[in-house]
Amino acid sequence: MEMLLFLAVALVVAAPAADAASHTVGGDSGWDTGVSYTEWAAGETFTVGDTLEFNYLTNHAVDQVSATDYASCATGSPLKSYRGGKTTVTLSTAGAWYFICPTSNHCSSGQALSVTVEAATTPPPPGVTASPPPPGAATSPPPPVGSATSPPPPPAGSGAGSLVGNRLSSSLIGAVLVVLMGLI
Repeated sequence: MEMLLFLAVALVVAAPAADAASHTVGGDSGWDTGVSYTEWAAGETFTVGDTLEFNYLTNHAVDQVSATDYASCATGSPLKSYRGGKTTVTLSTAGAWYFICPTSNHCSSGQALSVTVEAATTPPPPGVTASPPPPGAATSPPPPVGSATSPPPPPAGSGAGSLVGNRLSSSLIGAVLVVLMGLI
């Protein structure tokens, strides 16, 4: 019985780490020219605590930039710059995040990424309803670089990664705990 209690506590302690997902930017293509990052990002759901894994050759780099610099491919004042072929960025806050390759003409050729990061949430307890966000709380990223029009970002909570794949649902954790506690 002590072992079951230990397992239940370990599951609860490990749960927050299980919620974080790692996203390899561009999938198998990595961070390179000729990749549609708008299409790639549309198939992903980004949540606070997730990481972006940029894999690239030495003729590329990763600059985190403002919305204005993203929209104009301006490379003069990055928020952060990364070099070295492999970069991991932890998405620490909700909202829009922007990345470009500062190599000449790479951003204007489409090597730019905009992601909208959702706040980490857990479902409310039974009988409690969640409050809607205040009006104007969500912001839309500027249009992707190199395209005249683009589809809108996916709605919050959509995509295959919402509570599937490498995410562990809080309700699943609760169900496992109830079963374990019943065995004690």
